Amino acid sequence: MTRENSLWGVERIRGEFLKLGIRVAKTTIQKYIRLARPHPAHGQNWSTFLKNHAQMVWACDFLPVIDLFFRQIYAFFIIELASRRVVHFGVTSHPTDGWVAQQLREATPYGLTPGFLIHDRDSKNGDDFKRVTKACSVEALKTPYRVSRTNAICERFLGSQRRECLDHLLVVGDRQLHQVIKEYVGSFNRVRPHQGIG
Repeated sequence: MTRENSLWGVERIRGEFLKLGIRVAKTTIQKYIRLARPHPAHGQNWSTFLKNHAQMVWACDFLPVIDLFFRQIYAFFIIELASRRVVHFGVTSHPTDGWVAQQLREATPYGLTPGFLIHDRDSKNGDDFKRVTKACSVEALKTPYRVSRTNAICERFLGSQRRECLDHLLVVGDRQLHQVIKEYVGSFNRVRPHQGIG
């Protein structure tokens, strides 16, 4: 039944079995669907999507930093996937939904927006953030739970930022952190070689 009707899902197949008077569990049907059609009948996997649309995809994430006085400061980054260029960053002690929405507004002046924005399921990406993405005609893509590789380029940059820069100095406050990140991002975008741009 699965091979002949590749667009049928589990519920449809289960319904057809019930018409014949056969009761089958959903998990059993899922097991045999995977055997009958190992590749999805429609759509594309995540890596194919990123390869096809990398020019129009941005990713964003937070990097928490502890300063000299044990206060937590947050650095927010937006990165373009195709070139791995840092599009925008911001630093704050108190990230809120409104603050994140403002960062997205600042990153997209004059209608220069991506088609997609990858972000995690953080509560800081709330209603204001959603309104700004809709106003900018950006489709927000939430990463699945505990799957950091769906935002791998951004995660990789955050690791580089920490290892190459922040682990080698003591941060005193927001302003100093902003200046340090500004210098690092300038170097990262202009000087450092990237595989993505040859």
